[in-house]
Amino acid sequence: MELQAHKYSRKMVVDIDSDLTYEGLLPFFDQVEAEGRSFDALPKEEILSYQLEAVNALLEHAVNNNRYFQETFHMNGISNPALNSLEDIARLPFLHKESIRGDKSKLLCMDPKEIGQVHVTSGTTGKPIYTSFTLADQYIYELLPKYTILFPESDQDVAAVALPYEFALPGLGFQRLFQFSFGSTVLSLGKGGYMAPVDKSLELMREFGVTVLATTPSYAALLAEESVKQGIDIQRDIGLKRMILTGEGCSYEFRNRLEVLWGCEVSFFYGSTECGVIGIECKEHNGYHIAEGHVKVEIVEAEGEQVLDHGEIGELVVTTLLREGMPMIRYRTGDIGYLMKSECSCGSQMDLLQLRGRLENQLNIGGEQYSPFLLENCLLKIEGVGLWYHFVIEEDQSITIEVERSMDCTDENLKDRIEAEMNALFSTSFKVVITEIPRTFGKANRMIIRK
Repeated sequence: MELQAHKYSRKMVVDIDSDLTYEGLLPFFDQVEAEGRSFDALPKEEILSYQLEAVNALLEHAVNNNRYFQETFHMNGISNPALNSLEDIARLPFLHKESIRGDKSKLLCMDPKEIGQVHVTSGTTGKPIYTSFTLADQYIYELLPKYTILFPESDQDVAAVALPYEFALPGLGFQRLFQFSFGSTVLSLGKGGYMAPVDKSLELMREFGVTVLATTPSYAALLAEESVKQGIDIQRDIGLKRMILTGEGCSYEFRNRLEVLWGCEVSFFYGSTECGVIGIECKEHNGYHIAEGHVKVEIVEAEGEQVLDHGEIGELVVTTLLREGMPMIRYRTGDIGYLMKSECSCGSQMDLLQLRGRLENQLNIGGEQYSPFLLENCLLKIEGVGLWYHFVIEEDQSITIEVERSMDCTDENLKDRIEAEMNALFSTSFKVVITEIPRTFGKANRMIIRK
């Protein structure tokens, strides 16, 4: 069947041979579009009504087409997984990373011949997790919910995508978003690869007048650093309107530094290969608005199963709403944070997420658990500290901070100042080493466990 995925400034038609799994949800999106509304501006009760319908459509699809979900629900005494309310989702079993790691077909809910793309996580903590998408997943469902408050881009924009394209989701995901949702021109830069090394990427950005850059925090810092060597004034010669950061977490202070360097608004985007888009930061920078057209998010006890209320910190659990190839149902992400009801002046009613990093990366200092983002935020507030650093956890659990000076720092007492300020803030004894930090084109690892 032929379907128009969206009626934006450019139209995109995808030829789908099979019937659409979520065809029953299309009238809702058609009505929203016909009325000239955006999903992120819908009243909360309308969003919740849609989510209940979407979750039930997902559960019907999963149970009818996947043995793992059938057996798991049966083992938990669930003969009919359909929900009467969204709160009922808590009776469904969790999906854990270890149960799907390294298995490319356990969650597959479509015939393999219907799969149009496979993405793979980096697998830094074991075997990778495979995620399979149908063409409908990529070019219809992913593009149905529109967030025009959170994404003001249009066909007047030129977007540079400096994110991984090999196996990972971010590069191709953002490319589809810019091209097919907004009609923007896209420069597929990747991250320092053979065809687009850093110097060539900067030249292309200048030549084509890039207005939006999607990249990681560390690569944005690397591009800014390289621009000085190339004699390119990134504010004058490129002049971004907006930068979108994803792929790595970072603190607000890191983001503030990038805003000063690039002279533009910098927004956070939170997603994963397994679940796609989860949260998007608006211009108010009050946290991530949950992409409630794409996902249902819960916060549960980090070491338990109880669903927590707004304001309580726990682990993020995500259910994907518009995935037919390989959906995720109550997937424990390993990320820590809490939800807030939105009272944001941007106008979006979608819940806000305050992210606190990964569960496995929380640092134990004096018996208290701290997010690495908090330590980074405090470190980067110290004058003279550069954007490149490592927190090194020594064998005896003490922490050494390896850090570079900022380019304009001449303070010979920087080491002593960092130690004094960080030790006072955290009532501990950090050791500081001023050194050169190796640059990376991959995901920056700012925490090193030394054994």
